Amino acid sequence: MGRITTSVTVGNFSEPEHELRFDALIDTGAYCLTLPRAWRDRLGALPISRSVELETADHRVVSGEICGPVVIRIAGFDAIVGELLFVEMESEDGRYEPLVGYVTLEQSGIAVDVVHHRLLRVPHLDLKSVGPRIVAA
Repeated sequence: MGRITTSVTVGNFSEPEHELRFDALIDTGAYCLTLPRAWRDRLGALPISRSVELETADHRVVSGEICGPVVIRIAGFDAIVGELLFVEMESEDGRYEPLVGYVTLEQSGIAVDVVHHRLLRVPHLDLKSVGPRIVAA
């Protein structure tokens, strides 16, 4: 399977002057928008923060920090308000590889076309329920 990368802009919801722009790898196995911990201070004060334990693809357990709220804009799609994950990342030649994970993709209404290596707009968000039936007026 090929690699899909996209341009992303992330801004602090409360302090819009704190903003990052970067290219990120689409990773449907990753939880959410994942950035290097080295970029944490560039977004200013984020009022919500919690520590989490994460399992990597090679089954190591590492710590991370989920923070928000942030405004996330994936190129060509509507902006959303969400959260992001900071983790320790090794840089390659001084560059990091941020990830766009499945929660951020779903919130943004984005589907991944793995055949043509592109992102697609989802025409409708799911409103399916196993509980009480919702009836439109």
